[in-house]
Amino acid sequence: MLLDIAKLPTAENSAIHLHPTDDIAVARVPVPAGAELRVDGVRLVTRDAIPAGHKLALRTILPGELVLRYGQTIGRAKRTIEPGEHVHTHNLSFEELHLNYEFPSGETPLPQPRRDGPTFLGYLREDGRVGTRNYIAVVAASNCAAHTAETIARSYDDAALPPGVDGVVAFPHGEGCAHSVGPDLDQLRRTLGGVLVHPNVSAAIILGLGCETNQIDHYLGPGAPSSERLAGLTLQSSGGTRGTVDASRRQIARFIEQAAAERRVEMPASKIVLGLNCGGSDSFSGITANPALGYCSDLLAELGGTAVLAETTEIFGAEHLLVKRARNRRVAEKLLACIREYKRYIGRFDGSSFDDNPSPGNKAGGLTNIIEKSLGAVAKGGTSPLMEVYDYAERVTSPGFVFMNTPGYDPVSLTGLAAGGCNLIAFTTGRGSAIGFPTIPVIKIATNGNTYRRMTDNMDINAGAISDGERSVQQVGREIFVLVLEAASGRRTCAERLGHQEFVPWRIGPVM
Repeated sequence: MLLDIAKLPTAENSAIHLHPTDDIAVARVPVPAGAELRVDGVRLVTRDAIPAGHKLALRTILPGELVLRYGQTIGRAKRTIEPGEHVHTHNLSFEELHLNYEFPSGETPLPQPRRDGPTFLGYLREDGRVGTRNYIAVVAASNCAAHTAETIARSYDDAALPPGVDGVVAFPHGEGCAHSVGPDLDQLRRTLGGVLVHPNVSAAIILGLGCETNQIDHYLGPGAPSSERLAGLTLQSSGGTRGTVDASRRQIARFIEQAAAERRVEMPASKIVLGLNCGGSDSFSGITANPALGYCSDLLAELGGTAVLAETTEIFGAEHLLVKRARNRRVAEKLLACIREYKRYIGRFDGSSFDDNPSPGNKAGGLTNIIEKSLGAVAKGGTSPLMEVYDYAERVTSPGFVFMNTPGYDPVSLTGLAAGGCNLIAFTTGRGSAIGFPTIPVIKIATNGNTYRRMTDNMDINAGAISDGERSVQQVGREIFVLVLEAASGRRTCAERLGHQEFVPWRIGPVM
């Protein structure tokens, strides 16, 4: 864990010094110019007004010198930076680091499910996975079926459905046609296939127009997994939009009857597959919510459950910390291959780089560049060994801490995690990103108290209590873990109560 959790801030401290070698401290609250601070026994006077979450220099930093946060390099000084001066984009540069990778020499065994661990109430599926929800899904095979899929879902009042049926939800999107045949179409099919047979889905319909590139036969024809819980229709063979709505409702009536007969049963926590995501990050993300979620991830991995870190663009510059923790050399190389492939992907677009990732909101929240953002983001993965690396929307099968190759763009990243089989997602945010998923509980964790108080309808947990000196990383991490178990058993998250249903597949290829 990057943060030394034994050295928590106190309510009296205005600045947080994260690591003994750091050249900077982070303002816990807004600090005016001319304020006298004492950081780890060192007295300094602020030269500038320092917004909450932003950095101030603890010593004189000369031009070209490396600047450290978390004990790791986050950039070079563009000019001389004096003690007490604000450190941000105006005087700290981004540069791609040449990292020394410490590869594992041995083999770490996979964690085994604990029989004496905590449990939750979930839906046991035929393939051995466990659902935390029980939905009927209507999935569009292409953009031409998207409107009809939404019309079908809107025709149901979820409150009027039988007990145990969480709802009928649509998966509309703008893809499925004008694709080049190859990796892009394969990825879309992997994504939609993962949604159709997700453990949180009792049954599903795949809906097409009939002439698109992404034919429904891929999901129903020879070689596809046959199931009484999956049906397919096209508008062209079902009488157009209205005829397809009627035909779908007849099929869904049977699905609802099946779903209503299903019951939650006690299952071990090892059956939880928890997606880890962050969005609208700020400087507190790497101090509060992400380390706390990392503590929760470690608890889950120890029990034989699975925690899935995502967002390749937000491990860039911190990947050496994950390589060192890899189960073996193969897993380490697979992680680095994700970075290399993403570099090639970005290289298709002139002038783009990993440092395009921090948004204006990230920077307003104190994050200067992608290196600093990544060092805080990887804390979500705790300290457990990295057991496996998965491609976007690939079925996650390994227990323990794993990684999935996704973009940092939140709706696309959550879609990949969901398609890979995550039955819950924990989402940390400093700026208040409002997002969810149609069939998966998304737990929202605020990194600071101000965001939590401003957006109480959206936030499930206030990790800002850590920077306020009220609670420890371990205490908030355990609170997250308890909520994971409760949400897995049916407790609704804020995103669910608000009706968030974002679904955006990753389009990587050309539009033909």
